[in-house]
Amino acid sequence: MAGVTGMDLRDMNQDERARALGMVSEQLTGRSMFVEFDESAEERFTYPWAPDVDYNRRTEFDTGEMSATEVNLKIRGLMAEGYGTIVVRNPRGRHSLGVGILSRLNLVFEGSLGYFGVGLIDGPNVRINGRVGWSCGENMMAGTVVVEKNAGSTFGAAIRGGDLVCKGSVGSRTGIDMKGGTIIVGGDTGALSGFMMQRGRMVICGDAGKNLGDSMYDGTIFVGGRIRSLGVDAVEAELTELDKAWLARKLTVNGLLPETGVGHFTKIVAGRQLWNYDNLEPTEKKLIL
Repeated sequence: MAGVTGMDLRDMNQDERARALGMVSEQLTGRSMFVEFDESAEERFTYPWAPDVDYNRRTEFDTGEMSATEVNLKIRGLMAEGYGTIVVRNPRGRHSLGVGILSRLNLVFEGSLGYFGVGLIDGPNVRINGRVGWSCGENMMAGTVVVEKNAGSTFGAAIRGGDLVCKGSVGSRTGIDMKGGTIIVGGDTGALSGFMMQRGRMVICGDAGKNLGDSMYDGTIFVGGRIRSLGVDAVEAELTELDKAWLARKLTVNGLLPETGVGHFTKIVAGRQLWNYDNLEPTEKKLIL
């Protein structure tokens, strides 16, 4: 598929595009695992109880001495009033802000967040004009989150969908147990990033720490800098023209495209020696580990 062009992709249906881009690597039953949305399923894009907000209605508030719970309730109250763009000033590193938002929303934090910021979200577009602590975007389902500075460890833990972006560097265990979506890091990432990754794509523009992709089951990791070491069952793969086109588009949208382009990125995938790990003989397990 290395010769497939953007025009060819537009001429394909959803199944053909997903397979051409490497988004389907195993046969699953039940709910579709395609990364692309099916336009015919529009009624499933939002929750029936989600408030109807207007992006053009903008408001802001200062957190003052409010607790994290009070800040989150304030955001929900403004959403119920129809505000689609909400600016939260002076979050002051509070933990668990902006969690559990299951609706369309433009949400801007003017400052830094603590642990577990904007976790369990499904739909909002979030911008954090500061830093974030551990586990930002944990279990994110859909939407976008852009962090302008650095992030702590377990960035995007168990993410299932959407785009999670940190323009600075992040700590260790980025994307641990990642199940879908896209994680983009403009700087470096620490050890054990992509540990037990199951689906999705991770892009590290800088360097990656030890044991990258350790025990990954599926998914793809792209690294623009140096890789300290690969983890168990993580292997290098060919960077195709489709990969380069996707990387260039994603990084351009987020203002992170290197001046040298994307041809220098290294692609890491699962070696798939652990897929049937429980069925291996003890001697075979020793050879893998």
